[in-house]
Amino acid sequence: MAPPTVPLSLLSLFLFSISLSAALSSAPAAVSDPELVVQEVHRSIINATKRRNLGYLSCGTGNPIDDCWRCDSNWEKNRQRLADCGIGFGKNAIGGRDGKIYVVTDAGDDDPVNPKPGTLRYAVIQDEPLWIIFARDMVIRLKEELIMNSFKTIDGRGASVHIAGGPCITIQYVTNIIIHGLNIHDCKPGGNTDVRDSPRHFGFRTISDGDGVSIFGGSHVWVDHCSLSNCNDGLIDAIHGSTAITISNNYMTHHDKVMLLGHSDSYTQDKNMQVTIAFNHFGEGLVQRMPRCRHGYFHVVNNDYTHWEMYAIGGSAAPTINSQGNRFVAPNDRFSKEVTKYEDAPESEWKNWHWRSEGDLMLNGAFFTSSGAGASSSYARASSLGARPSSLVGTITTNAGALNCRKGSRC
Repeated sequence: MAPPTVPLSLLSLFLFSISLSAALSSAPAAVSDPELVVQEVHRSIINATKRRNLGYLSCGTGNPIDDCWRCDSNWEKNRQRLADCGIGFGKNAIGGRDGKIYVVTDAGDDDPVNPKPGTLRYAVIQDEPLWIIFARDMVIRLKEELIMNSFKTIDGRGASVHIAGGPCITIQYVTNIIIHGLNIHDCKPGGNTDVRDSPRHFGFRTISDGDGVSIFGGSHVWVDHCSLSNCNDGLIDAIHGSTAITISNNYMTHHDKVMLLGHSDSYTQDKNMQVTIAFNHFGEGLVQRMPRCRHGYFHVVNNDYTHWEMYAIGGSAAPTINSQGNRFVAPNDRFSKEVTKYEDAPESEWKNWHWRSEGDLMLNGAFFTSSGAGASSSYARASSLGARPSSLVGTITTNAGALNCRKGSRC
């Protein structure tokens, strides 16, 4: 039987998506036309569904990130393919895709100024792109915060890797970072000390906050399939003009102030911040800030909220929040049923902010207080992918968190 022909319209669409990807890869930090990103990812979801229905992706879940790479039993030999599977505002984060693979063999962190070759710290400060993997299971207790250089991927697949018990990861004024497959927990503040951030430079650092992942003036950042819990400050914070960020497929538990996006109400440089929060599971022991937003544009899509004590999504300083296709299960406390919290503003002010809930599933009395014009053009800048129905959230997020990937088998 002859292979099926591809209609010219589909071929044109395919060529257009290639040219779009090339254009976006050289784009500035903020995505100039998020609607194009929405259309592209929506097509990828539809195409993945069609291929799965034809039997080509029998292991597919409908999660476009996972269906891009997890069906490959040779994923360990094709690790850098992951960089082409991103979605949302951080989809152009290529990390160390174009560099060598670096294997961490030493879990130590004895000297933050002169790190030993083979350590994670030595790898992340190098100038060239690197795809960093781990020789075996390890627990890394950092003496000071891990200051990353640009174009790095930390890929925990194939090992159980814990960053725990000390300061954790800092992405400061760098670009193109992928953090994947790590267990990040019990992070503590760093001290006043010298830390090297490149082979040529080290400098004095003040006390860090104790975030799991701190993004400070960073761009094109993707945090995917990590398990995060019980840190001193936030699990993932993005401040000081950070943008083009995707936070996806993570499992977050046992923490108070989960995620802060935006430095302060007065720091207006965060008005260009664009963050996608997709396919995460916000689990047991969480209190608030999933996320707490300021100024920018935030797409909260297809996440599973099974626990909160105070509220799930909050913000101040007029952020645009686009909540689509999430599942919200309210706590039994009758005073904590509201998903949203408008911070530091009277109703006469926040009623003009742009917060909307579209296709969200509200359970156990959960409710979302919307504001602003429903069809505002602001939502174009807070849209980054096509939401799937909220009824599918359980399937999409079932493998959130660090995966138990082993060589020679599907992840």
